[in-house]
Amino acid sequence: MAPPTDARTYPSEMSVLALRQTVVFPLTVQPLAINRPVSVESVNRALAADRLMFLALQQSDRDDPEPGDLRPVGTVAAIRQMAKAPNGAIHIIVEGLIRAKADSMTRSETSLRATVGPLPERTTHTLESDAYVRRIQELIDRALTLSSGLSQELRGLVMGIDDPLRLAYLLASLLDIKAEEKQQILEADEAIAKLKSVADALSREVALLELKGKIETAAQQEMSDAQRQYYLRQQLKAIQDELGEGEKPEAQEIRARIAEANLPESVASIAKREADRLERMTPASPEYQMIRTYIDWVLDVPWAVTTPDRLDPRAAREVLDQDHYDLDKVKERIVEYLAVQKLKTQQAAEAAAAASTDAQATKMGVIKGPILCFVGPPGVGKTSLGQSIARAMNRKFVRVSLGGVRDEAEIRGHRRTYIGAIPGRIVQALKQAGAMNPVFMLDEIDKIGVGFQGDPAAALLEVLDPAQNHSFRDHYLEINVDLSRVLFIATANQLGTIHPALIDRMELISLPGYSEEEKVHIARRYLIPRQLEEHGLKPDHVIIEDETVRRMISLYTREAGVRNLERQIGTIARKIAARVAGAEPETTSPQTVTVGAGDLAEYIGPPRFHDEVAFRLSRPGVATGVAWTETGGDVLFVEATVMPSSQHTITLTGQLGNVMQESARAAVSHIRAHAKELGVSPDFLDSHDLHV
Repeated sequence: MAPPTDARTYPSEMSVLALRQTVVFPLTVQPLAINRPVSVESVNRALAADRLMFLALQQSDRDDPEPGDLRPVGTVAAIRQMAKAPNGAIHIIVEGLIRAKADSMTRSETSLRATVGPLPERTTHTLESDAYVRRIQELIDRALTLSSGLSQELRGLVMGIDDPLRLAYLLASLLDIKAEEKQQILEADEAIAKLKSVADALSREVALLELKGKIETAAQQEMSDAQRQYYLRQQLKAIQDELGEGEKPEAQEIRARIAEANLPESVASIAKREADRLERMTPASPEYQMIRTYIDWVLDVPWAVTTPDRLDPRAAREVLDQDHYDLDKVKERIVEYLAVQKLKTQQAAEAAAAASTDAQATKMGVIKGPILCFVGPPGVGKTSLGQSIARAMNRKFVRVSLGGVRDEAEIRGHRRTYIGAIPGRIVQALKQAGAMNPVFMLDEIDKIGVGFQGDPAAALLEVLDPAQNHSFRDHYLEINVDLSRVLFIATANQLGTIHPALIDRMELISLPGYSEEEKVHIARRYLIPRQLEEHGLKPDHVIIEDETVRRMISLYTREAGVRNLERQIGTIARKIAARVAGAEPETTSPQTVTVGAGDLAEYIGPPRFHDEVAFRLSRPGVATGVAWTETGGDVLFVEATVMPSSQHTITLTGQLGNVMQESARAAVSHIRAHAKELGVSPDFLDSHDLHV
């Protein structure tokens, strides 16, 4: 039996150095970088005393470890060298002396200390230990043979160590194994267990080296004089094959996707033809990725996927009524479409029962989707109405914003010959929807621009023509795409900027501005509950009176829609939420807050608009008129003033358009022509000028 590894005596209390992902073994020398303040202080204390420290593995990643974060079994080590870095860190070289166990650890403000007791280790030369030593030496020889990166001096170093314990600790410190495994080797009491763990780790390393050599050999055999990128790809392929994770050849994968996609015959033939081309190409070819991207796009279009419509007109009308108030014309149009679709489906079922051909039955059961255009001022609910229609019909909803689009290729796609070519927005939206019969919203169709790349509105003529869109042809795919089952909904604020041919293809539905009473109902049923929910308020805690809503409509918002009204309601909700959140914690439940008409100035400030009718009509020379605007219309005040002059001048102010200016001059001409009939003295008109 050999003596203990170290027969010296050590102090029972010493500084503790917490190590992350590192284990220092006895009988080994190891460099350490010290950065944390608590560790720096522990090193300084050890240097000021006997240069001895207790090194323990930290189980957590905390920068400021506590005694409970450290493993009790560690190594007593001596600091042999120390150097300070410019950034305040310390680099030390420590020599492990003996295995020890911390009976207790304490934490001061700046360092860790522990009461340490040695754990002596004894080694015995037995047949089993000698067998493990020989096995380890053979593994070292094998590793040195397989890897050219290992130093050949390691063989002589291992062969010159007679102590099994020292050999186990040396190799454990050199092997690339996890810190937890190293800690288990340190905590093992028997030298045989330590040798076994080291031998197992060495066996794994040798197996990895053998596999690496096999992978390199397999890759080099298939490698030609091509570029380095090809060599790296072959290495990756060999690694995946060895792990059993190798993918099928790309062509086989594409053919499987084509078979599973249930493509129409015309589309499947094109996809198979491109797959054959791809199979004959090398991945290094520039055209390889272009063909692969094209096939992916073809397979991503849901050619044979449709969602079943909700064919119950009553249920659809209930869903529409839940989301929007009034708008009966739009709702009736959708209900009519569903009713016709229901009847067509029943006819198709009867035809199928009568043993007609499947093609005829399918044709009878399909109705072309309507092409609607919602025209109205901002904020009346055009976009949200499209979402509600999709929900009522149980269809997917996709939205394409056309505002500012100037390139015809945005609609039809780019030719495949261009680098980075992709399909147009129509095909992209079908891929996003995942079905061939979505509710497709073309938002802001009146704001399409015209550039040197072409006119996008002209490209939409085919999309929105029921007689043509069953064979829409995208420039990228070059395959006919059936858009006849799509329900197209376009939105616009005005018709003046839309191409006349495009207007002719759409069913126009006007969404005029809401009246004051309709806005009150909308606020009560939709806007107020939504804003209270968004701001964390309960409906029974906030009461906004109808008169308050009316005052907001007339004096704070002047619009055809309800967007600004909802913003004002949101402002009130935020201020109430701030009061509720800032209330005393002792308050068991918030009191109900009632917002009256007289409280609006406190919540949203003074009124923005004032009623000028009474003031204007109290003055002579003022007449009233009514003007149409996109925001719902307004009252005009026409005021005329006479000035002494003989120049017969008419001054028109107020940013009047050509029509208004012509009307004013025509009115003066009428007065001059019929002065006697109207009781106006001709001398008066000759001596006065008019300012309108």
